[in-house]
Amino acid sequence: MSDWFKDIPDTWNLMTLGDTLSVLTDYTANGSFESLKNNVTYYSEPNYAVLVRTTDLGKSTFVPQRFTDKKGYDFQRKTSLYGGEIVLANVGSVGKVYLVPNYNMPMTLAPNTYLVKCNDYVDQRFVYQFLISSFYLKGLYRNINSTTLSAINKDNFRSIPIALPPSKKEQIAIRNILESIDSTIKQTDKLIEKYQQIKIGLMQDLFTRGLNEDGNLRPTREQSPELYHKTVIGWIPVDWDAVTLDSIKESLADGPFGSNLKTEHYVTSPGVRVVRLQNLLASSYNDGDKAFISEQHANFLIRNRVVENDILIAGLGEERYPVGRACLYPQGLPPAVNKADCFRLRCNNEAINGFIMYFLNTSLARHQIRKYEQGVTRPRINTGNLKKIYVVKPTIDEQKVIFEQLSKIEKKLSLEQQYLNKLSFKKQGLMHDLLTGKIPVSVDEPEVAHV
Repeated sequence: MSDWFKDIPDTWNLMTLGDTLSVLTDYTANGSFESLKNNVTYYSEPNYAVLVRTTDLGKSTFVPQRFTDKKGYDFQRKTSLYGGEIVLANVGSVGKVYLVPNYNMPMTLAPNTYLVKCNDYVDQRFVYQFLISSFYLKGLYRNINSTTLSAINKDNFRSIPIALPPSKKEQIAIRNILESIDSTIKQTDKLIEKYQQIKIGLMQDLFTRGLNEDGNLRPTREQSPELYHKTVIGWIPVDWDAVTLDSIKESLADGPFGSNLKTEHYVTSPGVRVVRLQNLLASSYNDGDKAFISEQHANFLIRNRVVENDILIAGLGEERYPVGRACLYPQGLPPAVNKADCFRLRCNNEAINGFIMYFLNTSLARHQIRKYEQGVTRPRINTGNLKKIYVVKPTIDEQKVIFEQLSKIEKKLSLEQQYLNKLSFKKQGLMHDLLTGKIPVSVDEPEVAHV
């Protein structure tokens, strides 16, 4: 059935998902889509029951956005949901599975979503762990002979192979181990989210109020209006200036034009790094995606040389990664060159690179950049317009202190993200070993599964 499970223990059963399921139901259980429209009314405010959508389940906290009344709930009673049950997306992230959380209202299934229930001898949460593993994805895409999904066929889903331990107790023991790591991952995710919110609030305060001589935030403008003056980008401390990037730049360079850097210039063996859009995140540099060109060609592109602490600015954006996001080229990395749509900025002696980098990731800068964006599907900004962006300019000493404070919270975020990456890597390895029986899990009084 599958070579992925060829070395499972003799006591394990090689089955299909269809063998483990008692229910695989979608919203048409009570009739056609037309009858659904005639009998079910949806509301944006809380009503009798929650309409569970995978778009809501995909968030860190379940906050339902759609509801239905008792008539709609009764019509869809065959697809009523309870905490701990599995749902399968048939639109959006097609094929992705979610675990329904406990909630204090009746719940029913949204259209284009399947409810997955397991037989009594199968632990549902063990199956869920399988359904978030690479084994499930391999089976899913092999069965449909495609790398993209437009819909899930029930028969294809049922035919995906799964290795099942012989007893429910062993299944529970395995998923308990995996859920333990999931819990730590979730806690780390929440901590990262907390630090991100702290950072956002801190940036808002530091770039509008700044710090007094004691290192504390200045009083707000409402408390001490005499400490502020109005500029083209809003109210800022009276001893600050609002200046353009052009006025504080030592140099600003877009990537090489046209034929100066093409696909054939890239080399497989390490040479000189090329900074690309995928390396640029807001306030941090993604060093995982590496590309190289020869030293000889890099010497030809000397104008595009990038060194540590240079500011890197994205000139091209998309929904999750906006135009203008900025980071520093990290200390310790060798010199590189920047690619097209990746600006390299060095400040003169009136500004600190790190301070300006953080400012470019604030709403004060983002609001300005949007005015200059061109393009519909992938907005971009050109060099001339980037130079027009206004930034705040405190004294060099205050810039240093603000940069240091933001760097501290950024370091905490980075450490937690590294820990999260390690946990995720560990989870993947454990899933492979535990879901194939490579690592035995001892349980008392095993029960024989009904196959």
